[in-house]
Amino acid sequence: MEYSFFIPQFGNLIITVLAFILCLSVIVFVHEFGHYLIGKISGIHAEVFSIGFGPVLISFRDKEGTKWQIAALPLGGYVKFLGDKIPSKSSNSGVVLSDDPNFIRKSMYGAPLWARFMTVAAGPIFNFIFSGIVFFMIYMNQGTIKFPLTVEKLFDAPYNHKLKEDDIIRSINGVEIKDNLNDFSSLDEDIFLNKNFTYVVERNGKLLILDQVIQNPPRISQVLPKSSAISAGLEKGDFILSLNSQKISNFSQIKQNVESSRGEALKIEYWRKGKIYETELTPLVVDIPTETGGFKRIYRIGIVSDYLPFQPVKTKQSISWALVSSIESIYLIMEGSVKGLYHILFGNISSCNLSGPISIAETSGQMVKQGSMNYLWFIAVLSSAIGMINLFPIPVLDGGHLMFFTVEAIIGKKPNQKIVNTFMTFGFVLLIGLMLFSLFNDFLCP
Repeated sequence: MEYSFFIPQFGNLIITVLAFILCLSVIVFVHEFGHYLIGKISGIHAEVFSIGFGPVLISFRDKEGTKWQIAALPLGGYVKFLGDKIPSKSSNSGVVLSDDPNFIRKSMYGAPLWARFMTVAAGPIFNFIFSGIVFFMIYMNQGTIKFPLTVEKLFDAPYNHKLKEDDIIRSINGVEIKDNLNDFSSLDEDIFLNKNFTYVVERNGKLLILDQVIQNPPRISQVLPKSSAISAGLEKGDFILSLNSQKISNFSQIKQNVESSRGEALKIEYWRKGKIYETELTPLVVDIPTETGGFKRIYRIGIVSDYLPFQPVKTKQSISWALVSSIESIYLIMEGSVKGLYHILFGNISSCNLSGPISIAETSGQMVKQGSMNYLWFIAVLSSAIGMINLFPIPVLDGGHLMFFTVEAIIGKKPNQKIVNTFMTFGFVLLIGLMLFSLFNDFLCP
């Protein structure tokens, strides 16, 4: 029997599992540490801080009596506060109370409303803060295009470049490039189907006219996770040479061919580091939002273009820009999470847009293979999404507890415990239903 085939498959599985465990553990730690830290500041004592569930693998107890542990099932975590019978961040039931006022004050049940509210809200808030820090670091590292537009590096390509490093781009197809690319990028897309681009460049102090420069080359700058491209083995830096034997000269042609494929398999010939390879993939249907607020279903293979045929010189972003962009990214993720669930519930987009743990694990493995920055970006996105979901007013989730606390603030006393228990049971059933539904999606959706 031939075993060599299984070696890379087994290696990919290990990478996927480890990437998923690390990703989830970081997000869970940040979330639960938010509960723990603000609870501690608010005077609520944590008895157990656990990453994972089930049998305890490693544990130690700090000087304040909190047991820190790592459990065998790394699919979540919890903080068990003083007096709770079960691991819960804000349980109003199942508590073991004492007549000692000091004990009652240090328990979640007996703490003032403000302390309970802040402790519960801290989990999602810490998820957002963590995401913001990661986004900020990424934006500061990425930089922004420096003007005048200058060639820093020419991409490896299956053709000879007309441009050279340190060339200063003065105009493209007659459009003067001054301090941004907006005027050029807003040109009609049909123009980009024409490979005969004319560049005016400054080289060694002289102006040169370069004809037939390949603009928007068919080079892959990014392969999206959970896409047919990544399943087919395409990578960043690959040049698409042909689709179904039709020669490709720019990225816009790829887009047109994929959209008109009607989901039929495409034979792809591509160039990678001086060698030519062939593969086959089937475009997947995705839901794309329209300007009118609706959606259109369109075929995609999951690749992104470079747009420019070179890597431009970049300058560091300002701290204020990176900070604002980080906050904006978190907001867009929150908005996308809410809108996505809304459109799924009302049938506007496919329910396959709701991913389960297997799809998230697969994406983790794919992102870690594409580099540390892509992996960190994915962790930050997932952290914000989990923080947003936890704020939904569903009993069992943090948002549900915050809802009960709000009711308590309005009526001046804790809600009836039987009513709370009924809602908690409903919330638990709803949550399990959503988890099972997303898990089925992992198996049934392409």
